[in-house]
Amino acid sequence: MMKKPTEEQQRAIIENDQSYDGQFFYAVKTTKIFCRPSCKSRVPNFDNVTIFRDAAAAVEAGYRPCKRCKSGGSRLPDEEWITHIEMYIKENYSKPLTLDYIADHCHGSAYHLHRVFKRIKGITPLEYLQQIRMEEAKIYLVQTDLSIQEIAKLVGIPNSARFSTVFKEKNKQTPSHYRKNYKEECKNEK
Repeated sequence: MMKKPTEEQQRAIIENDQSYDGQFFYAVKTTKIFCRPSCKSRVPNFDNVTIFRDAAAAVEAGYRPCKRCKSGGSRLPDEEWITHIEMYIKENYSKPLTLDYIADHCHGSAYHLHRVFKRIKGITPLEYLQQIRMEEAKIYLVQTDLSIQEIAKLVGIPNSARFSTVFKEKNKQTPSHYRKNYKEECKNEK
């Protein structure tokens, strides 16, 4: 049965109280992960929390067990965890993400996340984040007339000089040249 957390359950989650383990599990809508009350993960926004009596009910409702507290009794397969992390990065690339922040939000240690992500994807989580940001920047450059500074902020790199440097490293041209070359290609195709 699903329900909202009581004040007592909220306190147990905030305090990572092990004495409540086995009495309930809490699931977070935004991450689609469920945890034990003793989990050392970031304190969730309780508006997004649902309480379950047992792990099976949380799984049945579509939640995945936390890798940090092993709420499902066993570890989530690494490939599934990395898919979840990719999804999280794609949905949050415009925020100031760090490896620690991603790891904390995705219920793992930064070291383990970095190692597993690189083994499975061939690149680090932060390289993946930059890749997503640059793909989104290209879309903004060709589909809008926003300034380079505005685009930099929209893709999570508020320093436009840093944004231009990263863009040039990844695309072998500045954002302005990319936009200009794209527009010229479109004219030539007509």
